[in-house]
Amino acid sequence: MNFKPLANRVLIEREEEVTTTASGIIIPDNAKEKPLQGKVLAVGPDAEEEGIKVGDTVVFGKYAGTEIVLDNNEYLILNSDEILGILG
Repeated sequence: MNFKPLANRVLIEREEEVTTTASGIIIPDNAKEKPLQGKVLAVGPDAEEEGIKVGDTVVFGKYAGTEIVLDNNEYLILNSDEILGILG
């Protein structure tokens, strides 16, 4: 995949969805919610200036970003201001 976000945009790969609870109950596909955190795969020049870098794990809002498919994988493009924080 060769994708370079423009301006303050960031390319995110969502973390894997949890399929079981801590007590071992299996969650069916129709009851799962998409994770609200993911790994940064590419960063636009303006987002880089804001301290977001490739490899960071970030948290974002439930309805943030635009979903795209590249090489049969789903990704999310966010503006840097839609990122709520960086997990350390």
